[in-house]
Amino acid sequence: MSLLALAVVSGASYSAEVSERALRLAKDNIIVDSHIDVPYRLTEEWEDVTRATEKGDFDYPRAVKGGLNAPFMSIYIPASYEKSGGGDLLADKLIDSMEALVGRAPDKFALAHSVADVEAAFNKGLIALPMGMENGTPIGGSFEKLKHFYDRGIRYITLAHSQTNHISDSSYDLRRPWKGLSPFGKDLVKEMNRLGIMIDISHVSDDAFYQVMELSKAPAIASHSSLRKFTPGFERNMSDEMVKALAENDGVIMINFGSSFISSTARSWGERFSAKLKEEGVADEKREDFELAYREKDPYPFASLTMVLDHIDYVKALVGIEHVGIGSDFDGVGNSLPRDLKDVSAYPKLIQGLLDRGYTEDEIGKILSGNFLRVWRQVEEIAAKAKKA
Repeated sequence: MSLLALAVVSGASYSAEVSERALRLAKDNIIVDSHIDVPYRLTEEWEDVTRATEKGDFDYPRAVKGGLNAPFMSIYIPASYEKSGGGDLLADKLIDSMEALVGRAPDKFALAHSVADVEAAFNKGLIALPMGMENGTPIGGSFEKLKHFYDRGIRYITLAHSQTNHISDSSYDLRRPWKGLSPFGKDLVKEMNRLGIMIDISHVSDDAFYQVMELSKAPAIASHSSLRKFTPGFERNMSDEMVKALAENDGVIMINFGSSFISSTARSWGERFSAKLKEEGVADEKREDFELAYREKDPYPFASLTMVLDHIDYVKALVGIEHVGIGSDFDGVGNSLPRDLKDVSAYPKLIQGLLDRGYTEDEIGKILSGNFLRVWRQVEEIAAKAKKA
């Protein structure tokens, strides 16, 4: 039977109710979600996430309910900053906002710059806030800037975003001037290894991905990607060959929950909607209202928990349980989250789905945090050895 068939067969159903066992596992395990876009969300419309909020996918009460202990706060820099400049200033501003969040609620949150920090926060009953930078534009071709952001707590960097930058070609950009990584990008991989910053290959072109695999002495991550097997032609997701190469590198793919990353039906809807936007010439400020009206005529085909579990099943069957985790993209994918995974309170539902599919508690622990923390430790150890050399 094919890997895809195995995933579909194993994904027949899951329990509607969350069991006490699932709730216990959510409480007893560290849950790492490697990509949540809280910082940029709060720059657009501030809310006090130390309390329950009306909008967004993350706040403290919902995180506690879901058992979330270590959400990586995404320091997201739009691709436009590559040309306009100022990406480093925005990155510092977003980091400042996370430091301020911890300062307002030290009884709820703690900054985390290491695996040890995450574990210490967990033992104290605090939610750790490690940080990753989505888009390497703020580095600006400078190792000094890289060190600056390391010192400020950035522990992974997504090399590029929606457009090619000075580091790497992007999977979304038809222009591929570097044919993978730029000369600086190749040097950057080595310097990130030396400093102890995880290399995130989500968003980069396939050529850039394989060059990272060749150059990096440390495991890499895909902080918020899913599988191309279920979304044919979507280069932003990973092919089977890429997942195998990532596993050989001892890395981990963190599954993105966004429906368009999970479901080819949702991707097709997005293509229809984009075509209609272009046809109608809708201005940016009118897009939200236009989309609401469009969805009434052509309802959005939200993915389901079952489909998310299919992606996890497929990675397990393809390369083993040690190479998959959670990178939800909460607060980053808008109104496209699966029906059963709408915010950070929903991790017990995911755990229940895994239990229903026969995953052991040890396997679930690896998915929730064990695999990602293993990679992070390895990156720390390699950097420590490099600094001693």
